[in-house]
Amino acid sequence: MVAKSAGDGHTLFMATNSPLAAVPLLRKNPPYDPIADFTPISFMGRYTFYLVVHASVPAKTLTELLDYARANPDKLNYATGNTTGILSTAQLLAFGKAKMMHVPYKGEPPAMTDLVGGRVQVMFASSTTALPFMREGKLRALATTNAQRTAQAPDVPTMAEAGMPNFSIGSWAALFGPAKMPKDVLDRINQEVVAAMKRPEVREQFERQAFEYAPSTPAELGAFLKDQLDVWSRTMREAGMKPE
Repeated sequence: MVAKSAGDGHTLFMATNSPLAAVPLLRKNPPYDPIADFTPISFMGRYTFYLVVHASVPAKTLTELLDYARANPDKLNYATGNTTGILSTAQLLAFGKAKMMHVPYKGEPPAMTDLVGGRVQVMFASSTTALPFMREGKLRALATTNAQRTAQAPDVPTMAEAGMPNFSIGSWAALFGPAKMPKDVLDRINQEVVAAMKRPEVREQFERQAFEYAPSTPAELGAFLKDQLDVWSRTMREAGMKPE
């Protein structure tokens, strides 16, 4: 709908990496062009994801998990409930030269139910879904996809700290409009978004949800999107994934 709307600033798109980076690469005939059909307005920030395992998994670190998976190919089942989980695990297994059995779900809640129940053993999960079970000791977090450790789980290392410095898949949100938005309209919306995101009550809500807010210029968001398309495309090739 946004791609087909007039670029007058009255129709905006709060997008995540799924429609802007994953869908155009996972589908042979995507219904839109992520670059040509949208105007970048401002980056919003990154969602926090954790690599979590069921308590029965005999691995306390990321290195131990990969060692176990290599020694026991396809013995571990990993769940996914979104494109971030799919691509994150694909990159993890490609880098780690390990094999696990993929069990896809239609969303995170049913995947988390089976993970806590032990029917699957590994998952990249969002903070809002994973944190309650991490705190109860039902899940063990081995790493976070964030660049820095999180305030909600300061003892959990980053992927780089855990031994995978080249890990590059993450979940993010950004604001876009239709193509060909006038510069004065684009600049005004960007200024208002950046100002709103700096308000204390807004920052407080972001922090409560472990959302790393980071407003940007339109040019910075445009460059970021092109980089993400390259990263996701390369990860798909390395993992042997093909568009459907």
